[in-house]
Amino acid sequence: MGQHILAIDQGTTSSRAIIFNGQGQPETMVQSEFRQYFPQDGWVEHDGEEIWASTLDVCRQVLAKAGLLAQHISAIGITNQRETTLLWDAESGELLHNAIVWQDRRTADFCRELKAAGHEPMVTERTGLIIDPYFSGTKLRWLLDNVPGARERAEQGKLRFGTVDSFLLWRLTGGKVHRTDASNASRTLMFNIHTQQWDPDMLALLDIPASLLPEVMDCAADFGHTEAELLGASIPVAGMAGDQQAALIGQTCFEPGMVKSTYGTGCFMIMNTGDEPVVSRNRLLTTVGYRLKGKTTYALEGSIFVAGAAVQWLRDGLKLIQHAGETEAMAEKTGDQCGVYLVPAFTGLGAPYWDPKARGAIFGLTRDTGIAEIVTAGLQSVCFQTRDLLDAMTADGASSTAALRVDGGMVVNNWVVQALANILGVPVDRPQVTETTALGVAYLAGLQIGLYRDLAEIAEHWQRERAFEPAMPEAKRNELYEGWLDAIRRVRD
Repeated sequence: MGQHILAIDQGTTSSRAIIFNGQGQPETMVQSEFRQYFPQDGWVEHDGEEIWASTLDVCRQVLAKAGLLAQHISAIGITNQRETTLLWDAESGELLHNAIVWQDRRTADFCRELKAAGHEPMVTERTGLIIDPYFSGTKLRWLLDNVPGARERAEQGKLRFGTVDSFLLWRLTGGKVHRTDASNASRTLMFNIHTQQWDPDMLALLDIPASLLPEVMDCAADFGHTEAELLGASIPVAGMAGDQQAALIGQTCFEPGMVKSTYGTGCFMIMNTGDEPVVSRNRLLTTVGYRLKGKTTYALEGSIFVAGAAVQWLRDGLKLIQHAGETEAMAEKTGDQCGVYLVPAFTGLGAPYWDPKARGAIFGLTRDTGIAEIVTAGLQSVCFQTRDLLDAMTADGASSTAALRVDGGMVVNNWVVQALANILGVPVDRPQVTETTALGVAYLAGLQIGLYRDLAEIAEHWQRERAFEPAMPEAKRNELYEGWLDAIRRVRD
């Protein structure tokens, strides 16, 4: 029946399972949304059991839909929402608390204390990150300090920490394997990206017992085998990467200077910087792009917290639309100069501002502003935030971008991709396969089991579906962007 890879893509708002063939083409997909919990202002949680149940369910459904048995799957790859933090009992696997989601800002005060004490230079030097509630380390400390009995049990070696990849692997292997990969580890605030080890000084700073932490593997590795009763047969888990690094691989950005930008719940732009970590002077993140056969490829990343989530808010929060698909026609009719700016700082601002206290706002409302203008402003906010990141990368000395490779749910919207090209002033390439996050871990799993020889062979699979060329005068582009920067200054004030 040929080679099939099952890619698990566990995201912020849904869990998906996609079956890819040996040529890297998606054959069957099943997706299931799950609940978001907002217990306080700036707090975001998921029920870890809902994450697990939805993941297992989509895996079973996708096999049935494809008419395949588990025996027909050569390997599994796992990609995941990064930084989201879970804590569970080492024996029973029982979760101690809801998952604290990457968007959550509850540790903002603790982060300010660490910065005030002068720790950020050391943190950045070791981890490539800044001190921010975004990352897992301060979330884990919060759990240890606020869940009754958690710290005592952790110090006795009775608990395990994991990001979503590690938690799913634990459950898939029946509690036999506690592992993660270098890309996910590099987002925890506890991993030294130079030594490729958990950093003792970071663990001491955050007061984290080392016994909690998973073993760190290459992105293509033997992560263990699933329990046979879960899917019908035992399947090797052979690839793992955080969602944004997985998309870098799925977009085959294997040469230094290549850039991809993914538009899902948030927006994440990553540039491959090769063997050497590049230190940002503009508050971008230095991170592990991927690690293969013990060799680390580094990347420079800009993180935007709200992209597709803004459209979800327009749909579910304001009830302005019923389906995301309606937005393209609205924006086409409205045009790109409606004068309205929506700053979706619902959980603060990410790169390059890193302002956890900023909150969302809409500017430029007039008597004739209607639903279409607000929806269009929501779409444009994604383009303006992307320019924030690209300008920061350029200021860090990155070479001029020949073209930006884009992916994620939002890029099916032609208006958005054209608006990106217009605001950035660079060509934007949309690939044939836009499910590049899942594709990336399918490639990793295929690499581990010998389905692909090397990265060069994988790169041959990338195909452009459409190129979008800039079609806006530079003066107009800069005028619109200045309006955006003014709106940013207002929400920060």
